[in-house]
Amino acid sequence: MITALYGVLFHWIGGLAAGSFYVPFKKVRNWSWETYWLTNGIVSWLLAPTIFALILTTVPFEAILSTDSETLRNTYLCGLCWGIGGLTFGLSIRYLGVGLGNAIALGFCTVFGTLIPPIRSGTFVSDIWTPTDGKIVLLGVLVAVVGIAIAGRAGMEKERGLSDQEKKKTIKEFNFSKGVMIAAFAGIMSAFMAFAIDAGGPIGANAVEQGTVPHWSGLPILIVVMAGGLTTNFIWCIFLHLKNKSGYEYLARYKRDIESPDDDIPLRSNYLFSSLAGLVWYLQFFFYTVAHSYMGDFKFSSWTLHMASIIIFSSLWGLKLGEWKGSSKKSRQLLYTALGTLILSTVIIGIAAYIKGSSGAH
Repeated sequence: MITALYGVLFHWIGGLAAGSFYVPFKKVRNWSWETYWLTNGIVSWLLAPTIFALILTTVPFEAILSTDSETLRNTYLCGLCWGIGGLTFGLSIRYLGVGLGNAIALGFCTVFGTLIPPIRSGTFVSDIWTPTDGKIVLLGVLVAVVGIAIAGRAGMEKERGLSDQEKKKTIKEFNFSKGVMIAAFAGIMSAFMAFAIDAGGPIGANAVEQGTVPHWSGLPILIVVMAGGLTTNFIWCIFLHLKNKSGYEYLARYKRDIESPDDDIPLRSNYLFSSLAGLVWYLQFFFYTVAHSYMGDFKFSSWTLHMASIIIFSSLWGLKLGEWKGSSKKSRQLLYTALGTLILSTVIIGIAAYIKGSSGAH
């Protein structure tokens, strides 16, 4: 019982990190999107996974290299697909804002990432549909999906009530139709993170055999997954650098062809805040893998808990950053209802953990 409740708690912490990672980007000035996104990516997909694994696990690269090639290939390819989702996820927030962008993308991500792994492995009926506690967890998943749908509805209601000029006051590049299409695609592709961690299970098992504490066993898996994500995003950002001639921004003090002092590039703070965003982005999956190890028979619900937590905290950030300023009373009421529904979903899953613990099941 206590073990699974720890899992719920760590999922909330991971959700806080995921819902907050984009906030430091608001302090970045006069860098193109591809410049600060790639800087963020080097930290989140290369440096942080390697450093955390080296510190907290035993010989992580030996655990990876001793894994069969098919597992490594599948884990990397799922990470590659997730990287596409992460790339377009950033674009969805760019066009919709933190609150609405997260809600729509994560709605699609929740359904695919939660249900596909147990269906694919053939454990859906035996571990989820048949036992009472499994049914309660499934109810929590469905409640979360409802909450996400309400959050999306709140965003659409907000969009209807604001003029284009009001929208652009808080989100400079607001574009609802483009943003929704990108967010839907991003959500589906982002679900591949759940598939990647599932596919990389043998890597974690090897890490435990070589002396790694089980709760840290997911960290070597993240090295492989994040390598796939880095590949996708690196290629796209280099393409944009070549297209937009923006590669010089990493070292320049001023934007080209502009002499105004207001258009200087604060390199030190830009690197600081982009790196901070990258670290926070990585921490969501650090806590996800830790939480996942605590969930026991409820592992399939990890993705739902992660998504629900992200939407809760990203929506709160959206309110804090003024993205809902000027929106209708109805849209805000829908948002509050969505947040309450998502919190309820995590409580339901916690109740299932209590029931399972009380029954003495393992």
